[in-house]
Amino acid sequence: MNIKEAADRLGISARAIRFYEEKGLILPVKQTSNGYRTYTENDIWRLQTIAALREIGMSLQDITQALGEIDQGNQQRLEEYLELQQAVMYAQWVELKRMLDTTQRMIDLNRQDGPLDVSHLHDLADSARRLREARQNWHDRWNYDMQAAIHDQRVHAANGRLPGQTTSNIDSEPGAMRATDKSNRKAGPDHNGDEVRSQKNSRTAHRANSDTTFQEDAGSGLEEWGVRVGAGPFNIYENYDEALEQTASWISPVPGEKGLDIGTGTGNLAGRLLERGAAMTAIDQSREMLRTCRTKYPEMHVKLGNFLALPFADHSFDFVVSSFAFHHLSPDQQQLALHEMQRVLTARGRICLTDLMFADAAHRQTYIQQAEAAGHEDQLQTIRERHFPLLDGLCGSLEDAGYVTKHIRHNALLHTLLAVPLR
Repeated sequence: MNIKEAADRLGISARAIRFYEEKGLILPVKQTSNGYRTYTENDIWRLQTIAALREIGMSLQDITQALGEIDQGNQQRLEEYLELQQAVMYAQWVELKRMLDTTQRMIDLNRQDGPLDVSHLHDLADSARRLREARQNWHDRWNYDMQAAIHDQRVHAANGRLPGQTTSNIDSEPGAMRATDKSNRKAGPDHNGDEVRSQKNSRTAHRANSDTTFQEDAGSGLEEWGVRVGAGPFNIYENYDEALEQTASWISPVPGEKGLDIGTGTGNLAGRLLERGAAMTAIDQSREMLRTCRTKYPEMHVKLGNFLALPFADHSFDFVVSSFAFHHLSPDQQQLALHEMQRVLTARGRICLTDLMFADAAHRQTYIQQAEAAGHEDQLQTIRERHFPLLDGLCGSLEDAGYVTKHIRHNALLHTLLAVPLR
């Protein structure tokens, strides 16, 4: 075919075909006699592929790379490019949805009786702008693609455990929510204690363990919290196996339930839930982490994505979990992430977060002061680089959204938080 015949067959302009040729996406044969281009069926197929990828908004650079993977028969890499584009579209959809919601709130304000207070519109616009910037400003400062190959070894080494060893037994009660029975608890801190909270509880009374005395004075000691300031290098993965086992135990999936693990890394938490019969989907922003996850758990559905724009339709999952990842988000981004989790959950869907958290602002202040006094720079550097959330704030946000929460403390900072809807 000549260029006009090819353009007519594909329903695109000859100019577009020449543009793709200039960019090196197609290389039609030129006739030696007159230099005219001749398009084969293979060229037509390639142009159709280019048009399809452009239709979903893929950049020319990504199309070039995707075509290279197609030429090499690398289906997995092609899928990654398509998933990345899908994640971009979901992010745009989430942002558009938020803009629609903000516009409707402005309309509702305008319909109220009495004169309109324009400052309310300004506040809404400022809030919308801040959330948009929070969604756009996240980036991977830790380069997890480079860490993927040694991630599991590093985690197991930090726990003094070799890959494949079984975890220690955890004193926990899976399944239904339960309140802490203080009368049967020993005096002093219990690192496996848990506490149930609902909207009726006072937030100011909230502590990681209900029987632990926590001094509000910023100069007080942190022995009750298990803080060992200056005792050695800071270990972000201390009690890792215990915490993952607690998460899986509290979720306790019914076989066939659909679960989502956000920031899955190499799939260690998702794998435990998969073994309990859940149909697991795992997402991460790191391609290399996901490749390791695929190798370990071929039956798991893995997908590129992140907390701030989950690439799934509303009400897709029965539960959402995440471990050692939530603290990579800023406070504004953490609130966005909670909203996204609720969006993709069914009406009775539950959330379980395992991460390093401060109990409240006083705990954070005391912890930092003690680390400074001890000259423990690695702890301070970790706190500066990450955003360890406040446990009482997380519980409050989830309770305002209609959940009842309970939590357990594994060490000075590591907590597991479970949220189940009241409805």
